[in-house]
Amino acid sequence: MTKKSSSKKRLTRTKPAATKATALAVPRAKRAIVDGGDTRFVEIIVLIEAARRRVYQAVNTELVAHYWELGEYISQKIASAEWGDGIVEDLAADLARRYPGVRGYTRPNLFRMRQFYEAYRSNRKVSPLVRQLPWTHHLIILSQAKPVETREFYILAAIKDRWPKRELERQIRSGAVLREARATKKVSPAVRQTHPTAIDEFKNAYNIEFLGLAADHSEADLHDALLRNLGRFLTELGRDFCFVGSQYPVQVGSQDFAIDLVFFHRGIQCLVAFELKVDKFKPADLGQLSFYVEALDRDVKKLHERPSIGVLLCATKDDEVVEYALARTTAPTLVAEYQTFLPSKELLRAKLHELYAQLAPKNAVVPRATHLRRRS
Repeated sequence: MTKKSSSKKRLTRTKPAATKATALAVPRAKRAIVDGGDTRFVEIIVLIEAARRRVYQAVNTELVAHYWELGEYISQKIASAEWGDGIVEDLAADLARRYPGVRGYTRPNLFRMRQFYEAYRSNRKVSPLVRQLPWTHHLIILSQAKPVETREFYILAAIKDRWPKRELERQIRSGAVLREARATKKVSPAVRQTHPTAIDEFKNAYNIEFLGLAADHSEADLHDALLRNLGRFLTELGRDFCFVGSQYPVQVGSQDFAIDLVFFHRGIQCLVAFELKVDKFKPADLGQLSFYVEALDRDVKKLHERPSIGVLLCATKDDEVVEYALARTTAPTLVAEYQTFLPSKELLRAKLHELYAQLAPKNAVVPRATHLRRRS
């Protein structure tokens, strides 16, 4: 009897650990159940999935660190004139004989390791972080993003928002580095006062080309398409956004109102109301959004949460009009565009050159955004 009692206590202690892991792995566990798994074993599946992710992350960390070391060694040998390109080819052949079936030591990949090391060795901000991304992510960034400041942006953003490979490629194609430019974001003074760090969590423009909207789409079309592609839209918004509701009801007096989309941001600990407009920004639109933000703060926001933020998502905007409209707005609001198509290379090149001109020191030579011509 004593042994059975002890056994039950041990089982009781292990249950909370599985519950904590569920928060991380329950989506995969649910998929496994839908695919025909036994629902009795969901907590075991959760533990297995969590362990597999930890193993994958550990292997990736060691692999990237290993490639960094090889790149450093090759770079130093070539820089000191001890090695030439031909010796790297001999090294690749020797490694192929020693490790048959291992494809990571080909001549092109060895030179990529050298490029990887040389790209970040002098960047004290990035070099400690490179192990947090898979090698395939680094290959994408090295080949598709230049110069070093742009690469730094995509490394930090991919780590922060946990972009998978395809999402990283989409963000580069859509010019995310330009949409993130701090200097172009338009927010009300109240945002800076109540949420000083919030500006880093929002974009000047959101690319939603994955919706496949027609040119003459309505607000209902936009709203429905966002709901159908909510997972991808959350990825575009950022990792800390959590969906709360659609056509979210608020009652003021005897009247009922509906907010297009409501999210919660875990980082800044507040509700975020999105109001959708398919036309060009009009100052009058801010009045409705400010009203919704006030309603959320008075009737929905919990005591431990910070003041709500409103985002007006419109098809296009005149930045000067937006600046004037936001200047006297007392509610924490901001205005952003949505883009339903990928911008052309020419437009990205012009925008990138414009961004460098804004950020470069006076009398500095502004680099041409020629790297975009190299992309197919």
